[in-house]
Amino acid sequence: MEAARRLTTADGTRLAYWLWQAGPERRRLLVLIHGAASNHTRWSEFLEQTELKESWDVLRPDMRGNGESLVRGRLDTEIWSRDLAEILAVEGYPSGLVIGHSLGAQIAIHFAARYPRRTDGLVLIDPVFRRALIGRKRRISRTRPLFLLAIWMAHALNSLGIYRRHIPNRDLKDLDRETRKELESARSKEEIAKKYSALGPILRYMPTANYLQQLVETVGPLPDLAAIRCPVLVLLSAGITFADAEINKQEIERFPRVEVAPIEANHWPLTEQPAQVRRAIEEWVEANYPTGRL
Repeated sequence: MEAARRLTTADGTRLAYWLWQAGPERRRLLVLIHGAASNHTRWSEFLEQTELKESWDVLRPDMRGNGESLVRGRLDTEIWSRDLAEILAVEGYPSGLVIGHSLGAQIAIHFAARYPRRTDGLVLIDPVFRRALIGRKRRISRTRPLFLLAIWMAHALNSLGIYRRHIPNRDLKDLDRETRKELESARSKEEIAKKYSALGPILRYMPTANYLQQLVETVGPLPDLAAIRCPVLVLLSAGITFADAEINKQEIERFPRVEVAPIEANHWPLTEQPAQVRRAIEEWVEANYPTGRL
């Protein structure tokens, strides 16, 4: 029911994505976008368990620079948005309902701003608003020039042939299940947060320059939210520590057609509360899009 696909983009980049279709009849499309240092397997449990696949086709891309779409070079929201538009065009979908987590939410917002006619709606899981940032994420935003310098240096080394020749893939479905067992065994949320944000494991599975670019893009400026006219659902983790809650609320309210659903999680709700996230998305989609047919 799900087929692995490959696409060579207009600039010659080879992208990998997975498309779920229940049959030959084309239906409306859900687009599931993973976050930074991630890949399409972040959505494996959602796809397995959601009832939405009975009435929607489902696209899970490895975004450029991640997983099986691994490349070295420039990465930003403009490029990722263009990649998504190319995939939709090649597969014959005029538009999609775009669901993204963290950096994936940032990409979804930029895609909606650049391609409004291709965007049926947005589900944003823990989007990042620059004005609301506090702590480490705020420091990253303020030291952007240093990150850009580090990225330039890494690319310069790559151009000289200095880079890792093999980077393994990572099945995040297995990681998520292991992490939930640790949470159930009373390991502290602080320990889990450290595990998920530890640089060693992250950089084992992706080029350093790619990760740095994704960090920069996660805390980068967003387009005018008031100009995004499609329906928007924001799933907001209650335990977020990198953003001011009141400013987050003010930023979210700039979307003209927005609903907010709280999730009892930190910044990894797809790992910590997959059933709660799935139900919130399903209820909102079924209320706003009663049929999945084109």
